[in-house]
Amino acid sequence: MPRVAVIGSCITRDVWPIVGEAPPEDLLYISRTSLPSLFAPPIRGVDLSEDLPPELAAFPHRSMVADLHKSALGVLIAHRPTHIVFDFIDERLDLVCVQGSIATHSWELDVSGYLDQPAFDGARSIPRTSPASDLIWRHGLDHMAALLRLTPLAEAALILHETQWASEYLDEAGARRPFGQVEIFTGKPARIDDYNAVLAHHQAAFAAALPQAVRVAAPTALQLADSRHRWGLSPFHYVEDYYRDIWRQLQALGV
Repeated sequence: MPRVAVIGSCITRDVWPIVGEAPPEDLLYISRTSLPSLFAPPIRGVDLSEDLPPELAAFPHRSMVADLHKSALGVLIAHRPTHIVFDFIDERLDLVCVQGSIATHSWELDVSGYLDQPAFDGARSIPRTSPASDLIWRHGLDHMAALLRLTPLAEAALILHETQWASEYLDEAGARRPFGQVEIFTGKPARIDDYNAVLAHHQAAFAAALPQAVRVAAPTALQLADSRHRWGLSPFHYVEDYYRDIWRQLQALGV
């Protein structure tokens, strides 16, 4: 049986439930992180709260804490995956520089209250669309390529799930509509074209650094958002046929 790890986002994790198929057994899902954050030193002194906002569920909180503690790579190696699927939708999130380290500024970190703790005193934001973010990300990619070459992860088949944010969506009646203003999360506006440029750049750089990775992508016509998506309207919450197309491609690769 395949042992699958996903380093990415809901666009890959949601493939199986949306198409009504069982996910791979022991699926490891690493999310709410970024390549440079995965390889950075742990953020020290964060007082983890048991009194979290009700909208912050346990799993996304654990994913965010793993990003702070830098524990995901150890878990990944111990998992000994036969297949690793990467997608870079979560690379939309800004980075936080503090304590000589990097963390991912996810919605989960934003609402947790941890950013108000002394551990984040002096923290500065690195916008995702900035040249500094691109430079840091490329260093993270170099580290990932080395990890995949020099550890037991070298035995895993690599898959890159490529996509773009949708510029249009289906409304509740099924009519196509153009997106207006969108947000990364509340209070963080985004331009679709800017983030698609970042996404395309990351995908091309990953494919060049790791040419053995198999690239899967849905047709452009299926890169269409759906207001009836299980998680609501977003430029990367696609129509069901998108996930069905990706599922077929993953299945053909033994996932």
